[in-house]
Amino acid sequence: MAEDDRSTTTDQGATIEDFLAEERTFPPPKSIVSGALVTDRSLYDEADADFEAFWADRARELTWFEPFESVLEWDLPFARWFADGRLNVSYNCLDRHVEAGLGDRVAYHFEGEPGDSRTITYAELLEEVSRCANALRSLGVERGDRVAIYMPMVPELPVAMLACARIGAAHSVVFGGFSADALRDRIEDAEAKVLITADGGWRRGQPVALKANADAALSNGARSIEHVVVVRRLGDAAPDTSMAEGRDLWWHEIVPSQPVHCPPEAMGAEDLLYLLYTSGTTAKPKGIMHTTGGYLTQVAFTHRYVFDLHPETDVYWCAADIGWVTGHSYIVYGPLANAATSVMYEGTPDHPGRDRWWSIIERYKVTILYCAPTAIRTFMKWGTEHLEAHDLSSLRVLGSVGEPINPEAWVWYWQHVGGERCPVVDTWWQTETGAIMISPLPGLTTLKPGSATFPLPGVAAEVVDDAGTRVERGGGYLTLSRPWPAMLRGIYGDPARYRETYWSRFPGRYFAGDGAKVDQDGYLWLLGRVDDVMNVSGHRVSTTEVESALVDHPTVAEAAVVGATDATTGQAVIAFVTLKAGVEVDEEHGEALRRHVASKIGPIARPRTIIFTEDLPKTRSGKIMRRLLRDVAEGRDLGDTTTLADQSVVEELRTRATSQPAEE
Repeated sequence: MAEDDRSTTTDQGATIEDFLAEERTFPPPKSIVSGALVTDRSLYDEADADFEAFWADRARELTWFEPFESVLEWDLPFARWFADGRLNVSYNCLDRHVEAGLGDRVAYHFEGEPGDSRTITYAELLEEVSRCANALRSLGVERGDRVAIYMPMVPELPVAMLACARIGAAHSVVFGGFSADALRDRIEDAEAKVLITADGGWRRGQPVALKANADAALSNGARSIEHVVVVRRLGDAAPDTSMAEGRDLWWHEIVPSQPVHCPPEAMGAEDLLYLLYTSGTTAKPKGIMHTTGGYLTQVAFTHRYVFDLHPETDVYWCAADIGWVTGHSYIVYGPLANAATSVMYEGTPDHPGRDRWWSIIERYKVTILYCAPTAIRTFMKWGTEHLEAHDLSSLRVLGSVGEPINPEAWVWYWQHVGGERCPVVDTWWQTETGAIMISPLPGLTTLKPGSATFPLPGVAAEVVDDAGTRVERGGGYLTLSRPWPAMLRGIYGDPARYRETYWSRFPGRYFAGDGAKVDQDGYLWLLGRVDDVMNVSGHRVSTTEVESALVDHPTVAEAAVVGATDATTGQAVIAFVTLKAGVEVDEEHGEALRRHVASKIGPIARPRTIIFTEDLPKTRSGKIMRRLLRDVAEGRDLGDTTTLADQSVVEELRTRATSQPAEE
């Protein structure tokens, strides 16, 4: 579909144009349909008839200490769901399952990067959470306080979160890859009373010190912290761990000795459950507020139905980090609310070998895998021999999260990981939405590679143009036109910033900056951040579509595209390309890729420059740092690179960029 411009507006600069077409379809496999939770549109019909009643029925599937009468109070942009009801998240994730006789069911199979492992049942998890909750109370933590958590991916992390929820203290989890300054800023904004951390964690076989970062954060501010609780993860492998007398305490010295019972607090549905900080356009991070009843309702519902969860038989693995919202909603709260058995892994996919994930799937007989497109494209680069050495036949549903997935990466995932039998549920949602908003359902939806398909029942998502008019066909801005239970309740301490950030661009609609398009069948395709859209000769071209065209070439494993200033076209397309293992770069390869993009999208998207690289700059969570790539393309000084997984990648790219010829 080389030349067809399917933008819905006549002004080329008014919206995001739709160039790339995907015609392949994959109906639900019979093996899934035969036992699926959803095989017809009854849930959608129920939600369309009365979306408030639909969510109220979902909420009643939880256990409430005091039932709610009020469903939704909506004073745009502020929502209150089930506000007069009272419940406890920890109780719903643990006690009610143990009381129902499920205490011996495995909650987590934990595997540490060095190879250590633990199996934790629901009864054991309840006891550990209760002890931790009592320990926090002994340190003066009360209902309404905030607790900062800065930890590796170890079981004590969800234990700490659930302990906070049990006693009514809001937690603020800070990703373990963040710097001391980032930790300090988040502690100060939340005015956290206690910090829970660890002496360190493991990454690619090396110890990573966390306590040292925590000490640096506290030595330069964060005066609200009264106590620091430290998990001994590294032990003898840890660098010298200093413990401040009167402030710092070892987890193993204060938690195990606590009473095993801790009555859960009856929390209002609108009481704060947690803060999770996300970067803003200003220097100050945004403290996203998620509350109790509505959040748990929607994460439990979406986890169950998006993954077609059968908790009696499924082994579910979300390969994210709990430091991000994906981990909050789909490693901790959603799975535990549904009495699921989950896998939790501490380390990277390539230690000690590139088959680590596949060995974990084989060992625990994982049935549901939920991971990021970045990981999938990395596996494509490595080749199939690593996964072919393992039995992955237990898998039945695959999921994708974090950014739009290229169609070819989708197909590779479906073919090589899923054995051409597992539906791929590509999910769209955000820290701010709290739960999945757009996704297929495995037993119902016919899939298109790269499309998140349709809004879930109870969710109203629409693509609009610059004027806020709904786009029936073509590209524009993804908005949400009515409230949903798991939605953020604001930015901590800054309601004006909340209104301005999310509700001012299109009055009456939530908009957080993502572009999308609607195809002829009504399927939604995410196009990445609007900030990443390039303006090439007056055409608004999505970086996601150009990246997908590049990955469509049989030699390409991964690509990242940015726009750079061009005197003739306004912006020019600059592509950073990683080739599959064994592919050699020659003089003709760049031109071949340019031609391929032109044939898939059109001459307007033909890259001016292609820079071949063995890796792309990514955060430790796996997200490509396109801001740094724009700096490289423009020849600017680099900004903050503290969250990079590999600092050397950018300098190597900069060297290659200066020596790479542009298209004449």
